[in-house]
Amino acid sequence: MNLNFTKQILLFVFISFINVNLLSAQYSDTTFLATDTVQNLKSNSVKENILIGAGIPSLMIAYGIYSLDNKELVKIDSDTDDNVHKRKFLTNNRLDDYLQFSPAVAAFGLKLAGVESKHKLSDMAILYALSNTLETGIVYATKTASKRMRPDGSKYNSFPSGHTATAFVAAEFLHQEYKDKSIWISVGSYTMASLIGVSRILNDKHWVSDVVAGAGIGIISTKIVYWTYPYLQKMFNRKKSKRTQTFIFPTYNNKTMGMNFLYRF
Repeated sequence: MNLNFTKQILLFVFISFINVNLLSAQYSDTTFLATDTVQNLKSNSVKENILIGAGIPSLMIAYGIYSLDNKELVKIDSDTDDNVHKRKFLTNNRLDDYLQFSPAVAAFGLKLAGVESKHKLSDMAILYALSNTLETGIVYATKTASKRMRPDGSKYNSFPSGHTATAFVAAEFLHQEYKDKSIWISVGSYTMASLIGVSRILNDKHWVSDVVAGAGIGIISTKIVYWTYPYLQKMFNRKKSKRTQTFIFPTYNNKTMGMNFLYRF
């Protein structure tokens, strides 16, 4: 299988847009459904959304892993790298360093500007932090296990692309918070993350498969955090509600001073 450089870049961006379009099914309009009908469909809808949402990033990660020892996919990586060297287009740029967090900056910026998001600001900060923590753990462990050399021969930590994973964490974060506002917010966030991945290829720091896998890891990490966060909140609130509390406050009744003691458990 031999694809030219332009087709490979377009393929990568196209995969990202497919993921956005599939995710758009998550916020299809249910305004005209009766309340009891929505409740009956809620459980099945959640399961379907998880399957749809996990499918594309899982395939992207599988592609990256499979490329480590598949001759045809390795050839795609090497051909792309050769084309990068020949064209020398936007090589040695710093877009990946400066813009990898830009979708997350946009998400918090919209929130501070008063645009309603899915969660309040404190929850957004926790969700973003947890997503990055999970993504960083997966990327670090995979880099250590794979020990793949970078295209420029600098280090044995090429697979997967950490910059791309970070960018797609931010993109998915922005999508999750504002997907009900406009599909174009999601399109913009994934476009920026895709450009970061392309930049890593142009900078000769990663193979195509590194970038594809990194994108999948970033997306799935954020999705996992968003899927599990409501359960974490319930667990935390349950533990919080079980804490004992003691209140001492003064009283005054019929010219008599006193102290009341309240113990809550």
